[in-house]
Amino acid sequence: MFIAHLPAGYICGCMLTDRVAPEQKKGRFFAFLFGSVFPDVDMLYFYVIDHGRHHHHHYWTHLPIFWIAALAVATLVGLLIRNKNFALVAASFVGGIFLHLILDTPFAGICWLYPLTDQKFYLITVPATRSWWVWSFVFHWSFLFEIAICIAAAVLYFRRRIRCRKNA
Repeated sequence: MFIAHLPAGYICGCMLTDRVAPEQKKGRFFAFLFGSVFPDVDMLYFYVIDHGRHHHHHYWTHLPIFWIAALAVATLVGLLIRNKNFALVAASFVGGIFLHLILDTPFAGICWLYPLTDQKFYLITVPATRSWWVWSFVFHWSFLFEIAICIAAAVLYFRRRIRCRKNA
């Protein structure tokens, strides 16, 4: 998945925060949105330090077990400091990350059972048909799903703006 993580995060973030109190809405929405793209910060390490030697889906940012542990720690901290909103914002961030991992699973694979195995689970292998691996994904039929997600997010965005203008 290349271009649809943020639009998918926008769609899900809107759905998850529609019925949240206005003073808590922004924090949770932006946490979810940030989480939906955060795992790909490992691309900096992938290119600058690792020089592409290991698939970036094997880094900690793409390992579900890490985020489950992080959510448990954040929830515990939220309980200890008696701040429910802190825990809910952390859960929104991790929710965005899991959306990212779910979207990466079908065509790029995620190690869902790590540390038991480092096998990546995926539905379809995108063959290397181009000299640069990115083009292999962009010209594969699966990229149509990303375009559909982007269109759906744009439609949702403009509908919400029109609704806000009518209510103002």
